[in-house]
Amino acid sequence: MKHPVQTTPADAAQLLAIRGLSFVAEDGDRLGRFLALTGIGPAEIRVRAGDPVFLGGVLDFLLGDDAMVVEFAEWAEVGPETVMTARQLLPGGIVEN
Repeated sequence: MKHPVQTTPADAAQLLAIRGLSFVAEDGDRLGRFLALTGIGPAEIRVRAGDPVFLGGVLDFLLGDDAMVVEFAEWAEVGPETVMTARQLLPGGIVEN
């Protein structure tokens, strides 16, 4: 009998950020803006896709544009607040007390 895989909130945040990277990559204009802002190339994305710090940057990119974060949230079928919560769980996120 298989046991369900338990994920931590940080794991779920990383998975959402990976989905965010897919969302960015599927649109040439978004991807171009992301590459220009980060200064990285397409090959480096593949290498860094598992890095929680990089994934936090992906969510920062999405959160930097209100319309884009709403579009991503709809695409990912989550609420926009879920994206912000995920960002807070990754390195560099600011957790408000």
